[in-house]
Amino acid sequence: MVPIPNTGRTRVAADLYPSNAALYADPTLVEGVDYGRRYRRHLDDQCQGRTAFVRTTVVAPHGGGIEGGTSQLCLAVAGYHPADLAPTPATGPVHDYWMFEGLRSSGNRALHVSSNHCDDTVARAMCSDSLNVLSLHGCTTATAGLEAGTRAVLLGGLNHGLRLYLMEEFAEAGIRAVNVSGEQQLAGDDPENICNRTLLGTGAQLELTTELRTAMFAPTRNARADAAANTLPLFWSFVTAVRSAIQRQEAAQPIRCA
Repeated sequence: MVPIPNTGRTRVAADLYPSNAALYADPTLVEGVDYGRRYRRHLDDQCQGRTAFVRTTVVAPHGGGIEGGTSQLCLAVAGYHPADLAPTPATGPVHDYWMFEGLRSSGNRALHVSSNHCDDTVARAMCSDSLNVLSLHGCTTATAGLEAGTRAVLLGGLNHGLRLYLMEEFAEAGIRAVNVSGEQQLAGDDPENICNRTLLGTGAQLELTTELRTAMFAPTRNARADAAANTLPLFWSFVTAVRSAIQRQEAAQPIRCA
């Protein structure tokens, strides 16, 4: 890895595919074998027949074996238990979600497409119909410029109000959170980043260190396959903090029914 001058962070390897479209067009890849896509859109039933947008969409552009744990977090933050998709909590609320997942037993890093280059048509359509997007990612402590072993989440994106709520909720939950404004690599401050492709042109991006994600799941022989059914209290503390921040953000965005 090549150090970024004066930042303490390291550059990640260049992507093999310049876009999702290029990846989907590769005849050597098979959807359902090499990669998968999952999403859910909800009809807005708060008011009947009057809205063309949703409040919040949760995305995990590098789920499955690419950035471990982000698929499960995406589902849980959206309001679904990652093991059986049961609404969690049963009283809601639930959010729209989209994820791209690496399904290989190894070599999933080759399927990584930068969030700035995510052009999946469903993902873009869902985000562009949303007031808010929360994007979940995984990073190493080296990339984040943190000491080895650090459990932390890095907050990025152009929605500074949502980021403030997230920072406060993480502090309340005892989870270390770091603002990364100005660091293009992890800050998620590019308008082309999928998290910022919203109705408001802003979103929030969370980068969780490997150590933080690992601590969210009980160790098993097949960690990736068993992760959804082996979540630990830290996983749910993180999810509760994020959902609380989203709830606060949405409370400041009243939707009037016609």
